[in-house]
Amino acid sequence: MARNSNNVCKLCRREGVKLFLKGQRCFSEKCGVNRRNYPPGQHVRPKKGTDYGTQLREKQKCKRIYGMLERQFQHYFALAQRQKGNTGENLLVLMERRLDNVVLSLGLAFSRFDARQMVAHGHVYVNKQRVDIPGYLVRPGDEIQVKGDDKLKKKATDAIEMNKGRPLPTWLEAVPTELKGRIVQLPKREDVSAEINEQLIVELCSK
Repeated sequence: MARNSNNVCKLCRREGVKLFLKGQRCFSEKCGVNRRNYPPGQHVRPKKGTDYGTQLREKQKCKRIYGMLERQFQHYFALAQRQKGNTGENLLVLMERRLDNVVLSLGLAFSRFDARQMVAHGHVYVNKQRVDIPGYLVRPGDEIQVKGDDKLKKKATDAIEMNKGRPLPTWLEAVPTELKGRIVQLPKREDVSAEINEQLIVELCSK
């Protein structure tokens, strides 16, 4: 996934929607979509879209927002299909339950990339047990905490300070002073802040 600010902003402009890949920057006036809300390139011509193209773009957008590869995405979709209820909503709930997403939602990281790095490097604990799998699915009652040296703790503290203005999802409970949080309940469809049309994804992946 692209980490350069300019490349990330171009990606958002090409998709025509914020993907929130740069953390707090996406909520500020520095966001590339706010400054230039049109696709990159000098000669931009409107293209006639197809149903397949629209569905594919929605799927790619979802993958980019949550930072997943195709194989990972297919795994979650298969899991969502096996669950009771609406497949599309099940899929988004699974995405929200990913450990790297929870770390980001708790405000303990600057961006999704930072959150994934924290988890992968073994700095995140679930119920006092180290978990280094970004795709680990949390459950109600789980306690999430960031641990590490002073440098890491300062980084997490700075992230909390930067994310102060962002509302905390109702399914999470945060204890900023201890760099930890708790899963109060499973997230619901209305808890997903990303603009994703899950029905288009289900139509594509069910073919």
